[in-house]
Parts: sequence; structure tokens; C-alpha cells
Amino acid sequence: MPWVEFYADETVPMDPLLAMRSKGVSLYEMFRRSCEDFADRDALIFIMRKITYGELGDYVKKMAAALHFLGIEKGDRVALLMPNSPQFVISYYATLAVGGIVVPLSPLLTPSEIEFEVKDSGASAIIAMDVLFVERVLPVRDKLNLKFEVVTNIGDMLQGAVKSLGKLIGRIPSVRVPSAPNRYNFMDLLNIEVLAGGPIEPPKVEINPKEDVAVLQYTGGTTGTPKGAMLTHFNIVSQCRQLEEWLRSSFMRGARMVTAAVIPWFHIYGQTTGMNLPLLGGATIVILPAPETKEILKAIEKYKVNVFPAVPLIFLNMVEHPDINKYDLSSLKFVSSGAFALPVEVAKKFESMTGVPILEGYGLTEACPVTHVNTPPPRGLRKIGSIGIPLPGTLAAVADPEEDRLLPMGEIGELVVAGPQVMKGYWNRPEENRKVFFTLDGIKWLRTGDFARIDENGYFYIVDRKKDMIKYKGYQVFPREVEEVLYQHPAVLEAVVVGVPDPGVGENVKAFIVLRPEYKGKVTEEEIIEWCKKRLAAYKYPRLVEFRDSIPKTYVGKAWRRLLVEEEKRKMEGKSAEDIYKQEEERYKGFVGELWKKTLDEASGKL
Repeated sequence: MPWVEFYADETVPMDPLLAMRSKGVSLYEMFRRSCEDFADRDALIFIMRKITYGELGDYVKKMAAALHFLGIEKGDRVALLMPNSPQFVISYYATLAVGGIVVPLSPLLTPSEIEFEVKDSGASAIIAMDVLFVERVLPVRDKLNLKFEVVTNIGDMLQGAVKSLGKLIGRIPSVRVPSAPNRYNFMDLLNIEVLAGGPIEPPKVEINPKEDVAVLQYTGGTTGTPKGAMLTHFNIVSQCRQLEEWLRSSFMRGARMVTAAVIPWFHIYGQTTGMNLPLLGGATIVILPAPETKEILKAIEKYKVNVFPAVPLIFLNMVEHPDINKYDLSSLKFVSSGAFALPVEVAKKFESMTGVPILEGYGLTEACPVTHVNTPPPRGLRKIGSIGIPLPGTLAAVADPEEDRLLPMGEIGELVVAGPQVMKGYWNRPEENRKVFFTLDGIKWLRTGDFARIDENGYFYIVDRKKDMIKYKGYQVFPREVEEVLYQHPAVLEAVVVGVPDPGVGENVKAFIVLRPEYKGKVTEEEIIEWCKKRLAAYKYPRLVEFRDSIPKTYVGKAWRRLLVEEEKRKMEGKSAEDIYKQEEERYKGFVGELWKKTLDEASGKL
């Protein structure tokens, strides 16, 4: 394991100390300690409201007492359906405080998808933003076996005058939620003693961190079907400890860390790096729930953000923003990228413009999610294009994708990981668990579904997703390799490569490209193909190129390859592809687009 030399000290890969430090502590207990240790420090900044750790801890205790009063017991699942907001944090830790299990739901889910995840998890209650509750939950409410529902407005935690003015001029969206038995207002539950008829305290719950599940995080996983990854208290606390080890060359617990939360907390990447890690370390979180580039740049300058985890699309938008050089970004110390591959050209451009390197990492929901990071200088090598080395306490290797055996360094195989952050398993999915886990020499390995290789220094490189690999005339073509070549072309702003079914060759390599504005109409498809032919093996270059105004993306900015492939199949069958995009576009309308645009307008001081 050559990567050990790049740790902050000589920590061994499966350091038992990391496990011991995390073993007996629940996630809520870690949060409670932060609220005591940093009581007067700002925990959250949301629009014009600052909430200290002391205040946040009190809110969580009150909500925990309310959940207990309403019947939530240890092991009960509580679904959360809301964007990044103080209410999300309060609901999350209040659920953990009473021994409940958090089930984060994406605001982009359709009513039928919400029905599936609520039923599959067996959730007893849901806490939702009012707009989402009316649009996503009410249509399927009668099909859900819920004890109660809690509804909140995006402006509930704002100061009174700001909230009233915002609603009056329409900057804070408000929707009428019909009253019903066992349906409660979030703010009323923060005054639970009124509802209960007297003082009430949350219960003291015994938690077994290694066995008790803290979060049931739904994911397509490595095999494609929706399922809940059981993340225990031990998993999540261990993950935070691991990331602390990585950061500790500059930031120790209690240091004045300021981070901007631009990744959604209902996604495990945002939940870990943008919420749990900062709160357990006494950081201040600037909540920016929508990745509006101008607002991100303004927030970094105004609040002196020094830790900034994001996704490649955000960095692409930042380097392409015409006013980036007008903002002071000198406070940035640690900038990291995850969720999917960061184009090398984007990384180089960001560093040249800001002077700050982007440290790329890797993870998956099933591992809380981070398993690999580039080590920060001066100790680490930091290799652009690499996902780095395993976190302290983590083992990683490449394995035969079909057989339970590890492959030598240098060979391409399926990335497998083991460590304290790896999930307990999938919720009620024994067959899926058998597919993704295997044990070898006493080590329980998790298959990630990604192809990777390891270099001589122990740095890992993702070659591509196993499911995205293209087979052309029997040859294996990895889309990322082709995309990296396309990004080197001066005219290319965005590029996505997929396999298009072709009976003659198996799959043809097709590139979808968004051109930079100044190159539109000046570059042809044939020129792009010739560019690639000179830089790639004969079986790798794209045979098909299509210029587009935009590329469909998921809520974390990933290219939606599945939709592009489905579109191509529809075209081959002589069918329209419009309907496959219509449903996805509807998810972004209203809530993600309008709601947060208005909220961010308010954050700009326009109220």
C-alpha cells in the first residue's frame, strides 16, 4: 500500500484508533457536543438569519421532544422532503436524538417515486416544505401509512419582519396547505409545550453506533434499482473522523472553518461534506441551496469561505463566468470536487484563475460517500485527473468484475473498497447485498461499479462507470477517455459520450457537445471527429457527433446519460423523444427554478 506515506502522519490504512474514536459515539451525541463547545459561534447563515450553535441545539431539543410526543420511537423512520435550510438540519438531528432513522427524499422526485420510497422505508412521518408537500405528497397521501405530517415554509426560520415582507412581495413563496388530522406546523412544534399542555423533554435513547442505522439513503446504487443504503451512526461518524484526518494539516476541530453548502443535503455528498462534517467540527455553514454562480462568488467573498466542496458543473460555471475576476476568492484554502469526474481542463483553468487547486475525490452513497481524496500539499503529490488515495482507515483495490479476486496494480478492474464508512447493507435487499459484497482473506469488500487502475504511487484513477462502458466491435471504450480529448478542443464547453446501439458494431461512440458561444456555426461535426481521430485509437474516436444547446443533467449536475441513450433508441424506432425530457423538466420547474431564484434574490439584499 504505497499511499500510506502521503497521510498527514504515519497512520496505518486500517487505523484501529479511527474506529475506536468513532465506535461508541452516536451522530447526535457528536452534534450535541458541538452545540456545547461552540455555543456562541454561528452555525448557520441563511439569507439574513444567523443561528448560533447554542440556538441550533435548543431548536433540535424542542423538535426532538415534539417528535417523541407525537409517537416517534427508536428505529422509526422519518422522511425529510425539503431543500437545504435550517429546518432540514433541525429535523435531521431531532430525528436522531429520539433514536429515529432519517430518510432524506429528493425534492425532484415525482409523487409516485415519493410513494415508493416512503412505503419501502416504512416511514412513520414526513417533514416537508409546504410547496413540496402540496405538489408531491398530497397526490399520494392516502396511499401512505403515516402517523403524522409536519409542514414548514421556506421563510419560517427568518426574522419576523423579513419573513412578512418577503411573503407580501412574493419573494418567499407560500402555498395554502389544507388542514387535516395529525398534520402539524413546524413552528408550532418548536413550541411543543403549548401543544402538550406543559413542559416536555426528549427521551434518553441508548444507541449502538455500529448496529443502529442513522440514515436510510436511497440510491440507484451500483446495480441500478432504487434501494435504501443503511448508514449507521458508526459509518457516518467514522466518515467525519476520516475527513478530519485529511483536513487536519490546516483545520483542527474547533478551527474557524467557513464553508458554503451548495450541494443538496438530501444527497449523501452534500449531507456529509456540507452539513455533518462542518457541524461536528464547529464550522459556520453558509447555506446556498441553488448553485447560482453569481451568488456563490458573492458568498465566498462576503463570508470569507475557506472550505468549498462542490461538483464539476459548479466549477465549470465558475470558470466560465465573465465576472469571476471581480470577486475576491483569496479566502479559499481547500476546494474539492466529487460526485462525478472533473474534466482536467476545468481543473487547470480554475487553478490558473484563482490560484487554488481543486482536489478531486471519489465516493458513493454506500460509503457515506467518500473513500478517496487527493492529499493536500505539501505531503501529497496531488495528481490532476486522479481521485487520489484512500482515506485513512480505508482499504481499496481493483478486482475482477466477474470473480471474487483482486488484480495486480496497473491492471484495470472494478474498484472495491472496505472501511468503517461502508454501509451496513441495503434495506430489505438480501439479494442486492450478495451482489455488491464479497469477503476475501477476512476483509469484506464493497463493489463500486466503477472501473479503475492504480499507479506506482498508489494513486487511483477512475476509468469509467462499469455500466457506461461502450463495446465497439468487441473493444472496450471508456467514455471519460474520449470526453477528456474533447475537452481539450478550444470550441468545446461541455461534452458527453455514450454508446448508441448498432447491429453492425455493437455500439457506436457518439459525442454530444455544447460549443462555446464564440464557436457556434464555425466548427463542424467532421472537424471534431478528425480532432479525436488524431488523438485516440481507431476504435475509440466518436463516429457520431451532435451539437446541442444544453445537455440534460441530474440534480447534482451529472450528465444524464440514461436519457441521452433513451433518446437515441427512440430516434432509431422513429419515435419522439420529447416526452422523456418533459417529465424531468417538470421536476425542475416551480421548486428548483422559481422557488430558489426568489430566495437567492432575497439573499442578495433586495428585500
